[in-house]
Amino acid sequence: MAGTRRFFHRAPDGGMLVLHALDPNARRTVSNDVAVELIRSLIEAMDGSPPVREMSGPAGEWESLAVILEFGDGYRSAHGYAYGSDGGITPVSCEWSSIEPAVTAYLGTLFEPDDPLPVKILVQFDRTSGEYEVTFEDTDEDRWAVKPKNYREMREQLRPKFA
Repeated sequence: MAGTRRFFHRAPDGGMLVLHALDPNARRTVSNDVAVELIRSLIEAMDGSPPVREMSGPAGEWESLAVILEFGDGYRSAHGYAYGSDGGITPVSCEWSSIEPAVTAYLGTLFEPDDPLPVKILVQFDRTSGEYEVTFEDTDEDRWAVKPKNYREMREQLRPKFA
């Protein structure tokens, strides 16, 4: 639905279930909403990273972001892109320790302690509209893989586009 905020949760059968929520005119201000806290922690970690501080103009001029959270065997990472209001695209990363409490809280609302985690999570946020989307990838470790040959294509594929 146009104008709604969408986020994905795993359906009981293991597929994807899209939950449509929130009147687009309403602002989500509840501080204990774990999705909002996850996005807030990504923004705070991203805004402090050197590439964002060095974007043309102040770092506060980015208008959307896409961050991939990876849950590999023995490692965790968070990386993606900030999309500037001037059309610029800047690669970003977040230090895992700075986002770990928010990631843990978010996942804790969706998974039991012994449940397997998805291999990746894509978090997309549009600062102008306030819309966001969280998409889980349960098995394909190559999904959203950014490599030298495909980085231009991937940064556009990851760009938030809410219909």
